[in-house]
Amino acid sequence: MSDRDTQLRAGLSRAGIGPPETDAALDLDAILQRWRRRVMKRELGHRALADLGLDLDMAQLDALMAIWAPANEFGDAPDGETMVGTVASRLGIDPSRASRITADLIRLGLVRRTPSQQDARRAILELTAEGARIVQTVRHYKFLILGNFLKGWTTEEIATFIPLLERFSAWSEAPDDPTGRIATEIAALREKLKRRRAE
Repeated sequence: MSDRDTQLRAGLSRAGIGPPETDAALDLDAILQRWRRRVMKRELGHRALADLGLDLDMAQLDALMAIWAPANEFGDAPDGETMVGTVASRLGIDPSRASRITADLIRLGLVRRTPSQQDARRAILELTAEGARIVQTVRHYKFLILGNFLKGWTTEEIATFIPLLERFSAWSEAPDDPTGRIATEIAALREKLKRRRAE
């Protein structure tokens, strides 16, 4: 155990968080930080673009995926209409940025605008045949990599891991501690910082 974590462990203990949970939280944080750094670099996406010889950037690939809207990723109804605002929402980006990216994809011949069947004043976005080929190929590439990695796992490991990962992924959206204990600890941390700044 690092001496630098002694105070951290003591503070967690006061909040009712025991050593096993503290150890697990420290391990998870280390794994997530390493993973975050790799994910932020978009290693797999860049590798796919390079290996497949695609002259696109990651933002363009993301927008193509958002227009294709794989159900496993976005969960939208496949027959729903996709507009620039839909792309922005799916990717969590500003609508003006989504507009610029989709305009580039239209110029590249990978996306087209067509009139909405629900409201002719509205333009919807669709992939062209080439845009769809790119998305399908990149998805095939990605799942070859992921599937090949998972081949080394047992059925039981996969059946255990996926629900647990889904459950864990919701931790940041979990409701506040109903007892208020953590809120009290957080307020104490804030006050401690304030006092140190004032010294």
